[in-house]
Amino acid sequence: MVAHPARRYDYWLGGKDNFEADRASAREIEKRMPTIRVAVHENRWFLHRAVRHLAGLGIRQFLDIGSGIPTSPNTHEVAQQGAPSSHVVYVDNDPMVLTHARALLASDPRGRTAYLQADLRDPASILADPELRATLDLNQPVALLLIAVVHFLRDADDPRAIVAALVDALPPGSFVVASHGTDEYMPAEQSAALRAVADAQSQIRTGTEFAEIFQHPRLELLAPGVQSVASWWPEQAPQPRPPVDQVAFNALLARVK
Repeated sequence: MVAHPARRYDYWLGGKDNFEADRASAREIEKRMPTIRVAVHENRWFLHRAVRHLAGLGIRQFLDIGSGIPTSPNTHEVAQQGAPSSHVVYVDNDPMVLTHARALLASDPRGRTAYLQADLRDPASILADPELRATLDLNQPVALLLIAVVHFLRDADDPRAIVAALVDALPPGSFVVASHGTDEYMPAEQSAALRAVADAQSQIRTGTEFAEIFQHPRLELLAPGVQSVASWWPEQAPQPRPPVDQVAFNALLARVK
């Protein structure tokens, strides 16, 4: 069995929905980056803070692509806690994720939750899916969540075109939230060791390279720009805050014009 990113991520978060191949791969990465568990938890907490922030701005629709194995609280739980009528669509390409999602994702009856088995590399199929269309109204603002997934797109996949296709489908007043693996805060030796095991499935990028993927005439990056996930809404995050060199994820928030 080949290690899968969603199951490996589940292992780092302390979940049980993973196999030995996933755990072995995770341990190899952890040898190169001993703080990886800190990083993935910070990335998860960033997702929670971003969803709360957008729900507070009145967003009631969320499209979470690359959602991974459900780990409570998940996007719909966070959104519906403050706004029970929120609608959420999860998208992932792992059939195992679909199985767990169907068993675990229980929406507030005043809202709605759906799950699609689809791949970020094919945004047209995601946008055309009948279940997405039945759950989300693309004439009303949507929060597009791309949390720890864009780094699985290589340059050859043309990630900028993929993001553009998704942004083009969103109405004004929508938002895009994304996080991306980075090694720019690491010493050179650690970076090289990490890339030796991570590059088989992902492409680590700097903050500048990450931002370039989201260059779109309808996207306005919001302050503080591309920053470590640990630096977004720090006053709302678990304390004390970890130094950025322990957190190998950058994040951005953008408004759709």
